[in-house]
Amino acid sequence: MGMKSTFYGEDGERCGVEQLALQYYAGEGGSWQGVHTESGIWLTLFGLLMWDAIFADVPNVFCTKFQTAPLDLETDSFYEVRKREIETVLEKIQGGMAEEILITSWELHKGTSCRGVKWERHSLSQLRAAVACIGGSCTASICRNLAQDYRSWSSGMPDLLLWRFHDNYRGEAKLVEVKGPRDRLSEQQRAWLLFLMDCGFNVEVCKVTHSLL
Repeated sequence: MGMKSTFYGEDGERCGVEQLALQYYAGEGGSWQGVHTESGIWLTLFGLLMWDAIFADVPNVFCTKFQTAPLDLETDSFYEVRKREIETVLEKIQGGMAEEILITSWELHKGTSCRGVKWERHSLSQLRAAVACIGGSCTASICRNLAQDYRSWSSGMPDLLLWRFHDNYRGEAKLVEVKGPRDRLSEQQRAWLLFLMDCGFNVEVCKVTHSLL
């Protein structure tokens, strides 16, 4: 078994390859802001944007008050049973209302347990910046993917979500899968990268290697 690679950030402290990549993209890589998230921020966004559909009054999916998601969330029936409600929300997201839905959901439900939603991990300002720069079409595509097959698509997403604003109204986002010297893409990661590219995302793989100097 090989030794794990050690890297040092701009402050001279040891860090992982993902943190090193964040520092690169924040500096010479293009003044990007962002988070090391993998699936975390996406499941939080999905939960907040789809809150009403997740907790819709559907028979026999909530058996106790302690559930953080309906029993059918990871089945095909989740989307099929709630198709009208889900597609209505997706249409609003695609039309540019994601930030408004996000703010409302945050203010109404903050602190309430919901599968995938990590209240303490990402601030509302981060989530707002993310959806503003990702855009309605791409945000809707990811939410639809998760709604239709949460079990298969709730893991394996790229390590970094990056965003930057060009002015007060225009922004862009980038998704980055970070790999160290001995890392390779898994099949799940490849599937996500292909899906994201088909959706129009700016996606890349960042390979971190040891300096030759």
